[in-house]
Amino acid sequence: MPARDLARWRARAEASLAQILPDPTASPRRLHAAMRHGVLNGGKRMRPLLVYAIGTTLGAREDSLDAAAAAVELVHCYSLVHDDLPAMDDDDLRRGQPTVHVAFDEATAILAGDALQTLAFETLATAPQPPVQRIAMLAELARASGVAGMCGGQALDIDATGASIALVELERLHALKTGALLRCAVRLGALAGNATPTQAAQLDQYADALGLAFQIRDDLLDIEGDAATLGKTAGKDIAQAKATFPSLLGVDASRARLQELLAVMRQSLDALEADTSALQALARQVVERSH
Repeated sequence: MPARDLARWRARAEASLAQILPDPTASPRRLHAAMRHGVLNGGKRMRPLLVYAIGTTLGAREDSLDAAAAAVELVHCYSLVHDDLPAMDDDDLRRGQPTVHVAFDEATAILAGDALQTLAFETLATAPQPPVQRIAMLAELARASGVAGMCGGQALDIDATGASIALVELERLHALKTGALLRCAVRLGALAGNATPTQAAQLDQYADALGLAFQIRDDLLDIEGDAATLGKTAGKDIAQAKATFPSLLGVDASRARLQELLAVMRQSLDALEADTSALQALARQVVERSH
């Protein structure tokens, strides 16, 4: 059952992260506590779930995927800690709790984000894959995290705030800011599962559609949701004059685009000729999620 698999993998990811993160009673205690606050706060764990779902679909053992699943989530969590800072999105709420700079302070939040990022690469460097595979996985995570991925996308997002941009520019922005790390999670699972070039191409198509769908749904939730449901401040995009898919396409067209992307994901998975029920469930979850 896909739901049972997803629940088990989510619990596995939580346990791995709790074990990898530093002991909050050890020095420097404030930094360690901030790191744990930024990670162990009830996230969706979409990226670890993708690593487990892809890897096991291709025949990898679950325990061989733990390091990759934890590493990509640590990078994601570091990015959220920094995104919430006053210099970036200036948010007080994340996953229903005070953001790290609010719960601690700005300097500690910056250090916590830095430490989570380096811990991610330290964790992935210990993955049980052969050295050649492990280096390829490290390269994927580095590429997805830097100027050709998440950081580059965030820079484009800052530049676009308050400006009028075309749809193609918005799609490129989010292919880097949001899509790159989701694609990385898919590629980490594919590398661990020894995907063939054909399988890797199909999975990339799935990942690209998933990343875009994730962002469109996020944009819709920002105008349709509330802070209690979302676990973060609603209406921030409009307040900060950010370019979003609903603002460019309209709400109805954005919802229609979600359904088109869901069809692309289904077709990509069908071409794998494997049991992709967990990946199909994740695709639906992205399109239908309420937070």
